[in-house]
Amino acid sequence: MTANITLDAGALIALDRNDRYMWSVLRVAADDGTIVQVPAGVIAQAWRGGPRQALLSRALRHCDEISLDGATARAAGILCAQTATSDVIDATVALAAGSIARSGDSVVFTSDPIDITHLTERLDGPIWIETV
Repeated sequence: MTANITLDAGALIALDRNDRYMWSVLRVAADDGTIVQVPAGVIAQAWRGGPRQALLSRALRHCDEISLDGATARAAGILCAQTATSDVIDATVALAAGSIARSGDSVVFTSDPIDITHLTERLDGPIWIETV
């Protein structure tokens, strides 16, 4: 089985723009039964609605949407404090990747590898960063 996947806004934007590489990642993940997850805040960053986002809508049907509950919000705030960063959505991406890394390898597809790497370095588990 391949690594479990967490998508950041850059990956969603790439899917929305019909990026062949990201669509192939999503297709292989679906074929392999790989977990593909997207935190709710990431969806908010990329979603603008309407028929122009039909591709993104289709892509999200293949993803687990991770809600931003109170416990996750607090954990994201703590991670931001520990890393001296302020982007809580990036922190939720790192936390989501870390949660599935406990059960195996995890990869984050992002257009912001420096910030995501900085956040994931504080977490346990093998988390790989792939630039979109």
